[in-house]
Formats: sequence, structure tokens, C-alpha cells
Amino acid sequence: MHTLGKMSASRLLISIIIMVSASSSSCMDGKQMTQNYSKMSAEGNISQPVLMDTNAMLCCPPIEFRNLIVIVWEIIIRGQPSCTKAYRKETNETKETNCTDKRITWVSTPDQNSDLQIHPVAITHDGYYRCIMATPDGNFHRGYHLQVLVTPEVTLFQSRNRTAVCKAVAGKPAAQISWIPAGDCAPTEHEYWGNGTVTVESMCHWGDHNASTVTCHVSHLTGNKSLYIKLNSGLRTSGSPALDLLIILYVKLSLFVVILVTTGFVFFQRINYVR
Repeated sequence: MHTLGKMSASRLLISIIIMVSASSSSCMDGKQMTQNYSKMSAEGNISQPVLMDTNAMLCCPPIEFRNLIVIVWEIIIRGQPSCTKAYRKETNETKETNCTDKRITWVSTPDQNSDLQIHPVAITHDGYYRCIMATPDGNFHRGYHLQVLVTPEVTLFQSRNRTAVCKAVAGKPAAQISWIPAGDCAPTEHEYWGNGTVTVESMCHWGDHNASTVTCHVSHLTGNKSLYIKLNSGLRTSGSPALDLLIILYVKLSLFVVILVTTGFVFFQRINYVR
């Protein structure tokens, strides 16, 4: 039951991310977004997963424009100075401080739309984004903890006799790898890169198992993927297509030479017999 619960939760989160990506061209109502797409913390902040290379749109609180005095977006990204984008209604002026990333912009002019757009989303956009709206009745804010997701590249190959290696390269966060059927597996290896992505590698052996085909299943927040491979029960594989081709040609040439020598020997034997 616990495993089924984890799988259901994983599938639900993947569906949520896909729906967020598909609806990124429009800003959802705050209540609807919180209930359906994101996770609201006790402080009123939203944990927002976003796929890399998509278009993300972040919303301000639903305050009527006639009640506004000032709109401020605070953007805090690790390793960069805090960026502030502000709009004052009275003077219809905008001001930016320490904002150098041209991919982060107002959706439109602030007097028309106060929402923020990131297009396209890059791996460096992980961070905290907060909209503050000042009104005569007080300040209203909405914050986003933006988590950029990167889909890993999945590969599967046979390294030696009945041993397979499955890799999920440069995913964010780290992917999880499982095998069907289960084999004799070495500890899973993780390689962490400077941009926050992780490469995961799993190697398993099926020496005493009668399985002819094995499947590598990679689970990730951006979607799941499965690859299968037929195990070689004979000679060790080289892992190089060019070397494999040379081996095949060598075997065929050897057979040809043996046949040629045998035929020649039989031919000369018959000539001697006739004499």
C-alpha cells in the first residue's frame, strides 16, 4: 500500500507539472492555482515547479487597479543581487534595481497587467519571487518558490555478459532508476554537476537469472521513461559497434579461408588419385 501511495503521488505531481506547463501562457486565479497546481505553505508562499525552456507566468494578488498605489516585484536568485521591479500608479512610472536578466519581464505594461513573465525559463531561474501590492487598506503579497525542472536523458546499454547499465543524465532533481526483473545491482551512483543537475547510473547483473530481456524504468518529476534490452548470453560484448563489426568480418574471413583450404586439399587429392 505504501508503494502504491508513492506511485500515485508521483503520477499526480507529474500531471500537475504538465498542466502547469500547458497553462503557462495565462495566469490562473490565485485560489484556483493554489488548489490545483501548486503547494501553499503556512506563510502563504507557493511552491511552483516549472519545466526548463517553457514560459512561466507569476501572478500578483487579485487587487483592483483603482485601489493600487504601488506594485513591487522582488526577485531573489542565488548568486545574484536582489532584483526589484516597481511601478507607481500616481506617476505611471516604472523603476528597476539590479535587474539584468532580460528574460524576466512584466507580462505587459504594469498599468495593464501586473503579472511577471519568465520566457524562456532557464535552470538559473531557481529562486524566490514575490509580488507586493500597496493599497490604502494595507499591503498584499504573494510569493513563489520557483523550482526549475530538467528532464534527464536516459540511456541503456550492455557493458559485458548479462550486465546492463542504465543512466539518467543531467536531470533536476535526481531521477530514480528501477529494474524489471530485479537483478544483482551495484550501489546507484550519483554525479552532481555545478548547474544543479544530477546524473544517476545503475548497473545490474543477471548471471543466474533466466531473463532474456530486462527493462530499466526511470522515474522523474518531468515524466517517466522505460527502456529495455536483450541480454547477450554468449560472448562478452565490446560496447563498440565498429569493433563488433571487425570481429564479425574476421570470423567470416577465417571461415572462408578454412573452406578454401579444404576445397583445395580435396581437389589436389582427386588429381593425385586420377594419376
